[in-house]
Amino acid sequence: MQFEAGGQPENAESPFPQNMQKGYRDLPSETWYQYGYKEGILRMLDNWDKLGVKVTSHMVGSAVLKNPKLAKEIVDRGHEAAAHGMNWSTQYTMTYEEEKKFIKDGVDAIKQVTGFTAVGYNANWLRRGENTLKILQELGFLYHIDDLSRDEPFIQKVNGKDFVTVPYTLRCNDILLIEGKNFSTEQFLSQVKMEFDQLYEEAENNRRQMSISFHDRIGGTPQMVQATKELFTYMKQHSGVSFKRKDEIARLSMEDKTTIRE
Repeated sequence: MQFEAGGQPENAESPFPQNMQKGYRDLPSETWYQYGYKEGILRMLDNWDKLGVKVTSHMVGSAVLKNPKLAKEIVDRGHEAAAHGMNWSTQYTMTYEEEKKFIKDGVDAIKQVTGFTAVGYNANWLRRGENTLKILQELGFLYHIDDLSRDEPFIQKVNGKDFVTVPYTLRCNDILLIEGKNFSTEQFLSQVKMEFDQLYEEAENNRRQMSISFHDRIGGTPQMVQATKELFTYMKQHSGVSFKRKDEIARLSMEDKTTIRE
């Protein structure tokens, strides 16, 4: 459950045509983002409670500082606060020290507001740089998610120590599938159910993980919450299915000697 709204730059990407003249603010687009913290996250939080599911929320530091009460409520309800940078800046162009400060500032904002120390990281659009994992290891992170290469967590050595990747899944991302212009919620539900069915079949013999991304202003709409409710109810009917926060997945992976190592 991405908590980004309020931390976006001026005239950020949105479902509206990207044809604003320079020097003017895209006011309707700003209200689209405001929906995320005014309506979306609270609706999703209530839905997670009804479903009995705890999630990971990657939080942009500036969004947290703008809406501290909401950020704290996410943690108070038992969800993980993970880091998502201080703002929407591009990380891979930063120097080592610039990037380290950028990541740490986001972590400090989350800690200051929620009391939670983030151990997981997600870069803006997953575009980390050559130094990102080294910096995360130095700052005490346990895992990152900016990787699409597997359908299960794996461990790699970073700075000579174990570091977990809990893979992301673009094809189950509501920005790519919905955002008011691509799939309908019925198509979203159908596609993600098919993803689940295949992974569940494979899980008889292999460790399988499924990751779904819900963004505050998209996944928190009434129709998407209804679709999510139906989807999760369907998955919960299958024996052996477990819903976990990403920090829990990362810790289980560290403890399990059979976890893939690269």
